[in-house]
Amino acid sequence: MAAAFSSDGEAALRRELRPAAALAPRGDLEGFYETDRATAFVRDGGFRKVALQFPDELLADAAAVAARMEAATGAEMFVLGDTTYGSCCVDEVAAEHAGAEAVLHYGPACLSPCRKLPVLHIFGQQPLDVGRCAEAFRELYPERQSRVVVLSDVVYAYAMGELEQQLCPEYPNIIFSRLVYGDPPGPALPGEERKFGRQFLVEAPGGLQDCAMFYVGAEGLALTSFMLTWNRCPFSSFNPNTSCGRRETLNVNRALMRRLYLVERARDARVVGILVGTLGVAGYLTLLQHLRELLRRAGKRSYTLAVGKPNPAKLANFLEVDVFVLVACAQNSLLDSSDFYRPIVTPYELELACNPAREWTGNYLTDFRDLLPGACAHVELPLAVPAAEAIPDISLITGEMRATRLCDSPTSQLPCSTALACRDQTRALAEISPAASFLESRSWRGLEQQLGQTPVSKAVQGRRGIAIAYEDEVCEQ
Repeated sequence: MAAAFSSDGEAALRRELRPAAALAPRGDLEGFYETDRATAFVRDGGFRKVALQFPDELLADAAAVAARMEAATGAEMFVLGDTTYGSCCVDEVAAEHAGAEAVLHYGPACLSPCRKLPVLHIFGQQPLDVGRCAEAFRELYPERQSRVVVLSDVVYAYAMGELEQQLCPEYPNIIFSRLVYGDPPGPALPGEERKFGRQFLVEAPGGLQDCAMFYVGAEGLALTSFMLTWNRCPFSSFNPNTSCGRRETLNVNRALMRRLYLVERARDARVVGILVGTLGVAGYLTLLQHLRELLRRAGKRSYTLAVGKPNPAKLANFLEVDVFVLVACAQNSLLDSSDFYRPIVTPYELELACNPAREWTGNYLTDFRDLLPGACAHVELPLAVPAAEAIPDISLITGEMRATRLCDSPTSQLPCSTALACRDQTRALAEISPAASFLESRSWRGLEQQLGQTPVSKAVQGRRGIAIAYEDEVCEQ
């Protein structure tokens, strides 16, 4: 064991990599990646440049799949080595950098609609013991008249037809969801609901809220998003990796309490950072504009930040921000901010904090498209209330009084002229940025060039090797 801590890393640097096909645990690449369906998509569309997007766990097969696709279609294939944001979203930005005309998205997907490029989702057919899954369902729901909705991770969607054939004769009230992706679907049928790229034909009077939920898949962000959205429904799940079914014991009320605490933090915030967590989901630009207007009307200052995948080190650079709001897909928006210096909320939570007309009804929204104008859950901002008529509010965290009054809507009024100042004796005007002014007041402002103040010195030979053992260090035996 001691040798592992004193190794110079030479073994790792000289290790030879085997071909991707040999590393892959899947023997049939054509079947797992549905090469025939992907080839038909490329040929029918007449695409000459196609981007292939793989999650990290499938990157070992990327070279082999790209080579087979090029041989089958004659089109040029580009493998996206890393995604700008979450791997479940289609990375249209990286695909456009390569000049791609379409995207083949492999692996798990959130099924959020894209804005520009044609996309074909290939989930990959992960193994599922359908017989054991049906047996676990019967153990969890012994009452044959139970009204249950069956959900699944996208990688197991191929097997839901066989599971339906086994359970439908025994359970007359069972409902299987169907995936909806690709081209924009037509209008919903009577009694049909659509959510998270899935459609449900529900005949219960109360809709999905009157049904139990059975999820086929491992524990993850998708299951968490489902449980928060349908928090009144009892959930059960079957994990294909362990072949075990269970009733989900996640305390949804406790999770909602945590989210409502973040809403209170957003009410106290004076400076809000809008984190751009997607550049491909349709409607994100409209939401950014909506959030800026919402924060302006609430009397809060906002800054739009594009930092890629957020992490504590990145966001710690913005000390002035009191709370962040993440604009991302339904699965990636529920970011656990316990390790961050500032809390991160969802657009729905920010609406609860800043829009007095929106009330908590018990239904949690994770898809930001539901908040946009014209959507099912959109709530207009009320008219501005004079300061004398504003209802005072007490913060549940700090105990301080705060006003819930909204500012006036945008009119033809011009901002104060304090944003302009004389720059020199020639009476040239310069605009003063509030952010730049605050930065000037900092005692530390990051790396500075200090041109003309730092003496010029010649370059010298630095240390060589790796950090664990530089060449000029003497190793103690």
